[in-house]
Amino acid sequence: MLGAIASIGLLAAEAAEEAAAGPENPILPDLAEMIFGTLAFLIVFGVLARYAFPALNRILAERAARIQGEMERAEAARTEADRVLAEYREQLAGAREEANRIIEEARRTAEQLRRDLQAKAEQEAQATVARAQEEIRAERDRVFDELRAQVADIAVELAGRVVGQALDRAAHERLIEEYIDQVAGSNGSR
Repeated sequence: MLGAIASIGLLAAEAAEEAAAGPENPILPDLAEMIFGTLAFLIVFGVLARYAFPALNRILAERAARIQGEMERAEAARTEADRVLAEYREQLAGAREEANRIIEEARRTAEQLRRDLQAKAEQEAQATVARAQEEIRAERDRVFDELRAQVADIAVELAGRVVGQALDRAAHERLIEEYIDQVAGSNGSR
């Protein structure tokens, strides 16, 4: 670097001698000024290249590494989000299947309950009808027995008036039973 500075100094001295010899150009600056400006530029550039540029390169490399790390973390987060989304969708599908299964099971249970209630109601209705028929039969038999007793009493009284004497109770009973059987037989044949 010292050699470059020495050669620039020699060039500056030569340019100064040439400038003194010829007319001055208004567009170009003075040669000595150009040499000192170039020299100052090279010194500043050397200092920057030695100290500032490595620091800037290190900062830029750190920033690039940080950005790369953030991109990798973002990619990992996106991959994780995709995995969680797929898991969520799978759970949602499972929940829908479970809900459909529960609804179907409830529908089957309700149908079975309806059939059970219907069968129970039919059994109760049949039992009620059977009880009613039994009560009707018992009432009919009771009324028939009452009627038989009343008919027997009326028949005994009428027979006693017709015959003019009182029949004994056994004879009356026998006559009444025959008459009732005859009346019942004629009603059953109709």
